[in-house]
Amino acid sequence: MALKASALKVGDTHSERVVENLSRTQLVQYAGASGDYNPLHTDEVYTTQVAGYPSVFAHGMLTMGLTSKMLVNFVGPGRLTKFGVRFTNQVWPGDTLDSVATVEAIRDEAGVKLVDLKLSTTNQDGKEVVSGSATARIDP
Repeated sequence: MALKASALKVGDTHSERVVENLSRTQLVQYAGASGDYNPLHTDEVYTTQVAGYPSVFAHGMLTMGLTSKMLVNFVGPGRLTKFGVRFTNQVWPGDTLDSVATVEAIRDEAGVKLVDLKLSTTNQDGKEVVSGSATARIDP
């Protein structure tokens, strides 16, 4: 069912758990799907002994993709007109991520109803790993 402006108000939220216990296998799968084989995401020895990180960590774009899962589930497929994020903290194997979209505005632009959303994805410790915004077409 399409999201309707008449059913929304500023301050409404939609939240969703987008991944539970992120696995190293998921990091490798994303590397293959994206073509991003940076060893920081898949090679434990390189990441810890050469780069000095405590472990491999998720691609930023994987975290963005997980955030978009919640967003599309909320507004519906094919409705996004704008989507941008800022990566605020690293995502590690074992992390569980929850994403929230908050309605900031409902407006008309050239006869099209739009909703502006504030986005936040946090880990199991409540630490924000992604902040962002999105705009989507909605029904009246």
